[in-house]
Amino acid sequence: MIELAELIRELRTELASAVDAAPADGLRFELGPVELEVSLAVERKANASGKVRFLVVDLGTDGTLGRSSTQRVQLTLHPRLAGSAGSPMVSGPEAAGER
Repeated sequence: MIELAELIRELRTELASAVDAAPADGLRFELGPVELEVSLAVERKANASGKVRFLVVDLGTDGTLGRSSTQRVQLTLHPRLAGSAGSPMVSGPEAAGER
């Protein structure tokens, strides 16, 4: 399991790599909305801070994690470059297993 924030950080890193690989000329793609659908378990620490964590889980087919119920959440992210109103352009070589 990983925290939702870590998943989004890793996605941001991958998208930044694709933007950096975009050539100045030639074929480029405008990056549109990024849709994620994840299953989350909510974990609340029993200490004084009472921190709540949202954990991305791989459930298989049963839909539960131990005694915790999970929720499916769909996020639609609209990537933007800092200081720009337009969508970033991406490119790069195809990675193995990429769809």
